[in-house]
Amino acid sequence: MTLQVELVSAEAKVWSGTARMVIARTSEGEIGVLTGHEPTLALLAPGKVTIRGEDGSTVVAEVEDGGFLSIDHDRVTVVADTAALADSAV
Repeated sequence: MTLQVELVSAEAKVWSGTARMVIARTSEGEIGVLTGHEPTLALLAPGKVTIRGEDGSTVVAEVEDGGFLSIDHDRVTVVADTAALADSAV
């Protein structure tokens, strides 16, 4: 089973695809999301969002100003004011 993940900033879609796991920092601490996770809405804290792909790849994005993390039915949506992949700024 996989997660459908979408990472967006105020400027653009930063990353979208399927993953095995998402790790993010929230106002309550770090959270790891796997398939079957309970529905959650959390405030995203500044820091890294790590997405572990189905193929073993890892995507890391830096969230600078916080945002929101929504988890519902194996769908993870990260909405950040400002976010950048390791190699680019968006």
